[in-house]
Amino acid sequence: MNTFTFAISTGELIHMLLLAFAGFALSMALTPIFTTIAYEKQWWKKARTDSWSGGAATVYQKLHAAKHVRNIPNMAGLIFISAIAIVTLLFNLDRSQTWLPLAGMLGAGVIGLADDVMNIRGSSKIAGMTAKIKFGLYSVVAVIGGLWFYYKLNVHTVSLPGIQHFEVGILIVAIFWLVVVATANSVNITDGLDGLAGGLLTSSFTAYAVIAAIEGKYALATFCLTVVGALLSYTWFNIFPARFFMGDVGSFALGTALGVIAMQTDTVYILPIIGLVYIMETGSVIINRISRKLRNGKKVFLSSPIHHHFEALGWPETKVTMRFWILGQVSSVLGLLVFLLGRST
Repeated sequence: MNTFTFAISTGELIHMLLLAFAGFALSMALTPIFTTIAYEKQWWKKARTDSWSGGAATVYQKLHAAKHVRNIPNMAGLIFISAIAIVTLLFNLDRSQTWLPLAGMLGAGVIGLADDVMNIRGSSKIAGMTAKIKFGLYSVVAVIGGLWFYYKLNVHTVSLPGIQHFEVGILIVAIFWLVVVATANSVNITDGLDGLAGGLLTSSFTAYAVIAAIEGKYALATFCLTVVGALLSYTWFNIFPARFFMGDVGSFALGTALGVIAMQTDTVYILPIIGLVYIMETGSVIINRISRKLRNGKKVFLSSPIHHHFEALGWPETKVTMRFWILGQVSSVLGLLVFLLGRST
């Protein structure tokens, strides 16, 4: 069995932690500005009437009717996206490491912002862009990122369990697209309870900060920690009862960045472990949709994504959120363990 060394200088570590704190502090400073504008402009999120798995979202409406009566602003993802972008552009811009996740985050964020604006101003059942339009637009962002990954960063291999540097050539663009789009949509689906997505993404980006640092990609690790700092600020205000929601502008942006970082660290095989909760959430939607079609409208779960199923069983929202946080933390540790075992063999 081989061993590997992991060394980081004190100066590099201080820089990483300082920018993590900067992300937190700037996000905190921007919060009252956003909150004032959001309440003044009445950026309320419209209630969803159609379920993720098809049919009327009757269970969801019963569980969350009070939130829409309370009028909670949407699009708070603008806060942490702005904080992350400002800190990265000023102190951590690196062509080979941070350009791509930053560009992916901003590109997906713009599309998510457009969807959120349509949600606030529109009156359709879906209350926003259609799924096909969103999928197409996010695919464009992912494909552009994949082309940059292949042509500019010269990446044309992937690592798999037991196989390192498996040559795929131009197919890396398709793999990039699949990973980024799947991760972005999974995170978006998961963002359904107060504090849920914020807590889970904090664990995921912390795990990838460790992975990037071990690989010697300190700028990328710093970017991950900047995200963590900004997310902690957001989650402070988003935990039950939420002051605001991140919206598609936040969930799609961070989901995209997470997928990009998994590709840049060549740890796609670890992403499903670290993102186990996201897979559970997306899987429950797929299972319910298939069940509806094959079993004359019958569902496997009372409501999907699966966090709503547990709510429908009688679990308080806070219990679902915190237990899913624990699952996210455990899966992040397991992902790190698999990563370390892979490097030591």
